[in-house]
Amino acid sequence: MTPRPAPTARRARLGTELRKLRERAGLTSTEAAQMLGTSSGQLSNVESARFGVSPDRVRAMAHIYWCTNQPYIEALADMAGEKARGWWWDTYREVLPSGLLTLAELEHHATAVRTAFTAHIPGMLQTAEHAREIFSQAIPAPTPPEVEHRVSHRIKRQDFVFRENPNPYSTVIHEAALHMRVGGRRVARDQLQHLLDMSERDHITLRVLPFDVGAFPGSGQSINYLCGPVPPLDTVQLDQFHGPVLLDAEAHLEKYRRLLDVVEDIALSPEKSRDLIHSIAQNL
Repeated sequence: MTPRPAPTARRARLGTELRKLRERAGLTSTEAAQMLGTSSGQLSNVESARFGVSPDRVRAMAHIYWCTNQPYIEALADMAGEKARGWWWDTYREVLPSGLLTLAELEHHATAVRTAFTAHIPGMLQTAEHAREIFSQAIPAPTPPEVEHRVSHRIKRQDFVFRENPNPYSTVIHEAALHMRVGGRRVARDQLQHLLDMSERDHITLRVLPFDVGAFPGSGQSINYLCGPVPPLDTVQLDQFHGPVLLDAEAHLEKYRRLLDVVEDIALSPEKSRDLIHSIAQNL
């Protein structure tokens, strides 16, 4: 028997949100299943994303769970109505870790992205040569084909900032990342010029956190905050050595929204950030 493919990130998130709605309503799975005219086993399969669910069924579940947040309900219904997987699955499912596929899926559907990086240039703004050098340093050492798969996947993810009518992208980069000569002087200089070019785009806001700021919230972390169609459907992605970690609990979302607000406030303005990047590039 052919194994059933893992659920998409959106289907998994939909199941999680439906479970949260039921629990907030104070209903057990047995009680909710009776009200929906189904079995607790089927409801469990929906909440764990083993089974799909229709948009109308999602609306019915929201109704019996006494949810009145209509934009949130319709966002969940849209998630239920989407069946097809995207380019990340078709091209990379057999060659890249599932965490990278999930990140690409979340970025593809995000209405906006906010990031903060201490030691790295954000992947969304990396040149191919910079990315190739980063991936080549992985442990255990990847094969050349593995490196090229990761590079092509990273560049394909950048469709978020290059597509027609792109959504907002905001990032804070620590000055330390700008001084790292990844790949040597030429590659580093080209990378800085690429940042300057991208920072001129209307939908991109790039800020630099200078050395003289000192300590700041979230130092040492790389944060991707992926905005959903409504705030409760936002997702935080944190880079860890063993792979990406996803957070979607309300308390986590609020914490990282506030953290990014603080970091953006203490960073240089976009104009002063461009001046600093230009100065660093000239001194390479």
